[in-house]
Amino acid sequence: MAKRKLEHFAEIETFKNVFHHVQRGEKIEEHEIKGKWNSNYFQNLNPLVLELGCGKGEYTIGLAANYTHKNFVGVDLKGNRIWRGAKIAIERYMSNVGFLRTRIENIETAFAANEVDEIWITFPDPQPQVSRIKKRLTSPPFLNRYKNFLAPNGIIHLKTDSAPLYEYTLEVIKENNLTLLESTADLYSILNASDNANAKNFPPETFSIQTFYEKKFSDKGFKICYLRFQL
Repeated sequence: MAKRKLEHFAEIETFKNVFHHVQRGEKIEEHEIKGKWNSNYFQNLNPLVLELGCGKGEYTIGLAANYTHKNFVGVDLKGNRIWRGAKIAIERYMSNVGFLRTRIENIETAFAANEVDEIWITFPDPQPQVSRIKKRLTSPPFLNRYKNFLAPNGIIHLKTDSAPLYEYTLEVIKENNLTLLESTADLYSILNASDNANAKNFPPETFSIQTFYEKKFSDKGFKICYLRFQL
């Protein structure tokens, strides 16, 4: 396993669809791709969508396959995870997919103002300890980071098996007077209901794309929560 992990790290360094920006310290330098994702990498003017904490990139790849008129960047710190999604994108000749290896705490150093149109946060660590509330990817400190690069009326999606994180995010939205567009504490009950007319209010990819962790949690009987909102 350790040998394979080292092989993945070595291989990912050669992938042209992976950008590395792993830095420590108080002063984090801006990545040279900041503000130039579409012009220098994707070479088009299509909307740019991020998946934060993308893991193996299941959602990034799935979204990119469904929406070829959009550009997608999966963001994660773990190079061994990103390797899988980046490898698949290369093997499938997907030109609308890229990956960024960085800490999400430093995300604004890699994207410029109004550069991103949409954010997906899929099954993040819920950080249940009270002492780690600020580490939650939907906490005000992170939302303030997203404001630095999210375009006006840009949308943030949260998909999670953690009811506490879901409820917490709803409170953050309310307390900060943000715009809640849609929410449910049991996503698949909407799809499976005999009268599933409400399903049309949710993007189809909320049902059709599942990450490794979503499948794992669903199999254990956890309800999947989903919401989307605007800053």
